[in-house]
Amino acid sequence: MNKLSGLERAEVLTQALPYIQHYYGKVIVVKYGGNAMQSDELRQQVMEDIVLLRLIGVKVVLVHGGGPEISDIMSRLGKKPEFVDGLRVTDKETATIVQMVLAGKVNKELVSLIEKKGGTAIGISGIDGRLIEARMKDERLGFVGDVTSVNIKPINDLIEKGYIPVICTVGTDAEGNVYNINGDTAAAYIAGALNSESMILMTDVKGVMRDMKDPSSLIPELTVKEAESLKEEGVIAGGMIPKVACCVKALEKGVKNVVIMDGTVPHSILTELLTNDGAGTLIRR
Repeated sequence: MNKLSGLERAEVLTQALPYIQHYYGKVIVVKYGGNAMQSDELRQQVMEDIVLLRLIGVKVVLVHGGGPEISDIMSRLGKKPEFVDGLRVTDKETATIVQMVLAGKVNKELVSLIEKKGGTAIGISGIDGRLIEARMKDERLGFVGDVTSVNIKPINDLIEKGYIPVICTVGTDAEGNVYNINGDTAAAYIAGALNSESMILMTDVKGVMRDMKDPSSLIPELTVKEAESLKEEGVIAGGMIPKVACCVKALEKGVKNVVIMDGTVPHSILTELLTNDGAGTLIRR
């Protein structure tokens, strides 16, 4: 691969200037999905993007899942993962495993990576500071929670001190029960509460496509109304339905725009935010 000359590097930075000016001082919530976190090299590139954005004045909040790692630990402990409508059935023991894996392992690994890349981060869970309050979603699912409120003070306190908040999506209720919260849903509520400029959902698909088997059929931009029409047509189907629903929820709560993108593509966050090309599907009001 040819290396860029000094002049070419300068031109690249100059072209990014309008985007840097636009996002400077604004909040961006990045939801990093478990299926997009499998490659160590890609994890490092995502953390590089996040650190760079913070250094140029973008207030980045990282919300993460870790579904595959939860399933792996459950299997090692002899517990079979079960799902209903795409949501993990979570009894008391599974809730403990979820908390252990997300808050104790994945969260701290991401914080460590950010620190290695020159950023400053603090990892917290939705339990800390009662950040995410929840209630039982469906008795069939056990301790899977619906978000009832978000306390953004702990997040804002970290941002004001210059830290990148890294949030894992477990929540609690007044009785102290721990709930497993869908990562996309939690990110939507957090982004809305923060009045974010943008929310980015990083997953393992390119975005909304007319044909899921054909990446060239990617739909680069949608309004909420167009998304509803595509759902009725069956274009938005399967696992993309709840993702788009979370995007719509975020927009309803005040987020300016939402992007669904492939987190397995190197530096896709920077491509989306700092170039004309963009990455994935942008959904706007």
